[in-house]
Parts: sequence; C-alpha cells; structure tokens
Amino acid sequence: MIDVKRGDQLGEHYRRRITEVLVRGFAEDFSFFSKDPERLADSFEHMMLLERFYVALCDGEPAAVASLTEGDQECFAPRWREIRRHLGPVHGTISHLVLRSQFLGAPEDAEKGLAEIGFVTTAPAYQGRGVATALMRHLLALPRYDTYVLRDIKDTNSPALGLYAKFGFGEYRRRPVRFAERAGFTDYVSLKLVQGGPS
Repeated sequence: MIDVKRGDQLGEHYRRRITEVLVRGFAEDFSFFSKDPERLADSFEHMMLLERFYVALCDGEPAAVASLTEGDQECFAPRWREIRRHLGPVHGTISHLVLRSQFLGAPEDAEKGLAEIGFVTTAPAYQGRGVATALMRHLLALPRYDTYVLRDIKDTNSPALGLYAKFGFGEYRRRPVRFAERAGFTDYVSLKLVQGGPS
C-alpha cells in the first residue's frame, strides 16, 4: 500500500531517509557537489524544509519524494557552515553559492495560488510500482490549488514527461541548454496544468 504524507508530518526521524531518496534520484544533477551519495546526503540533509516535501511511503519506507511550493516559498535553506563542514572550505563555499543561485529565489511567474511541483523522484527499489503516480495524484488533489507547474525537465527524461502528460500537463515553455552535446540533452521543458481548464 502506498501512503503519501508531508515531510514535517513524518517528523525529523525521517529526514535522513527522505534526503537519501532525493540525492540518489538527482545524483547526476547534484554531481558538482559530490559524486558520493552519502556525502551528498550529509550535505543536503540540514537544508531540506520538510514542510515543502511530500513523501510516498511503501510499508513505511520513503519511496518517492516531490517538493511543492507556492509564490516565494523555498524548499531548501542551505547554511554556509554546514555545507563547508561536509564539502570542505573551498568547495563548500563555492557549492553554497551555487545552491543559492540555482535553487533559491522565486521564478518570475510565481504567484499565490500557483503550485510548483519540483524534485520528483522515486527510489530505484520502488521504480515501476506506481509510486510516482500515487504521489502526483495526491498533489493534484490538494484543495487549495487549481494551477500547477513543473519547470525545467530534461527533454530526454521520457518517463517523467510521459507521467506528467498522463495527468494532463502541457508544455508551455522550452529553454535550450548551453553545451547540449556535453550535457546530453537539448532543452529544458516546462509544463503547466490548469485543472478544469486548458493547459
């Protein structure tokens, strides 16, 4: 059975396991910070705002996560000292600056009532078991939102794009990536769903 809870409802004793699902799912994207999943989890654990993350549980174990923010809400709060402690003084300082520039700050079109879903990922052991589908279904059933966006999905991420299309998300923006050949994909795709209306 799949159950979905908000991170802060699960409590602090779940923090590490939620972080591990996130960093393993985005290991390639987070590789600048570290290629070691344990070190990544050490670095990211403190900064996750659990009230902004929803967790799909299978038999009590975090199986998938996604963030949900509105307006100028953040889902991370990185602390310089903590990042330096885990990544070293030089790399930690640079990493803190990168984290702040890449992950903090509301997009131009952010507004109250517009829900942004981000960092959707499933732990490898639970892939193909409908966990991400259950998590998305839960998020789209939250009563206070009618419009949802998913920003900057790699155009090569067919499983994610297929899942979102199944829920009725449509593309509203495409942004070319620099050095596409080296990056391994061409565009970032952003999607929108207006429930009860056109996407």
